[in-house]
Amino acid sequence: MSSAPPTDTTAEAAVPAAPARAQEGRTLVYAVGAVAAVSLAANALLWQKLGTIQETLARQSQEATTQAVEARTLARQAQELASETGTRLTVQETRVNEVALQRSQLEELMQSLSRSRDENLVVDIESSLRLAQQQAQLTGSLEPLVAALKTAQQRIERAAQPRLAPVQRAIGRDLERITSATAADTTGLLSRLDDLVRQVDELPLQNAVAQAAATRRMNARAASDAPLSAPADLPWWQATLQRGWEVVRDEARGLVRVSRIDQPDAILVAPDQAFFLRENLKLKLLNARLALLARQIDSARADLAAASAAVNKYFDPASRRTQSAATALQQAQAHMKAIELPRLDETLAALSTAAAGR
Repeated sequence: MSSAPPTDTTAEAAVPAAPARAQEGRTLVYAVGAVAAVSLAANALLWQKLGTIQETLARQSQEATTQAVEARTLARQAQELASETGTRLTVQETRVNEVALQRSQLEELMQSLSRSRDENLVVDIESSLRLAQQQAQLTGSLEPLVAALKTAQQRIERAAQPRLAPVQRAIGRDLERITSATAADTTGLLSRLDDLVRQVDELPLQNAVAQAAATRRMNARAASDAPLSAPADLPWWQATLQRGWEVVRDEARGLVRVSRIDQPDAILVAPDQAFFLRENLKLKLLNARLALLARQIDSARADLAAASAAVNKYFDPASRRTQSAATALQQAQAHMKAIELPRLDETLAALSTAAAGR
């Protein structure tokens, strides 16, 4: 009995708590609904954003695909262009090589033409100088050499080739040397040789026996056709006997002659060989004269040396005629050295060097 009242009190206390629970449930539902609504809104916004992102991605993917296609197209075009450029570059390199080869061939051709022109000029100058030297030897004049050297110098100056400068200097030296040289008197030398040829028959040999003084006087009077004059105080027969005695006396004195023999061969010359000895001497002098006319200076000098040796060996050195002939031969030999024309050895050597290309 005593426990009943508390039971009623609990029931009475529970009745007012139910509306609070309901209120809390409704609040909870509202909160859940709000959360759901917010979630739905967020999901909507998220789906919208995802759609926008998908559209952007699709658009970007499409653009990337388009760009990739364009890039592949550009790459293919670039590859084709590179291939075409490589082909063109190869063709250009081939053309450049051909042009370089043609240029080298053209340069070689120009150098060959230049060398050929220089070689032709050198050969032409050398031929003209040799021809002028032959003309100078034939004529004995220096004018052909001077004219040829001046012409060659002018042609080299017009050519203006540095490799021909040594030739020009050599021509200048030879021209100066020839200009300063003097021409020899060939006519005077020929006249001297002619005089020597005429004097050969009058030259006394070393083995010739001297004539007696009276015989020489009689021969001189006979040659001059002078009458024999006798002393005025002697009759003619005494004068004749006196002249005969003088001849016999001079002949007797000439029977014995003492002399020094330096050339035994000259003493042993027979009288019949004297003629051939003189003729041989004449031939040597005439050969020297012909060699001088032919400008064979060495041959003329050899003939004059042989003639001088023959005069000194076989003819009387004490005779004035022999001494005069020997002096004339020595002068002719000395004059022969001066008659030699100057040669163009230096210029010809320079031309040979230029023709060889050194």
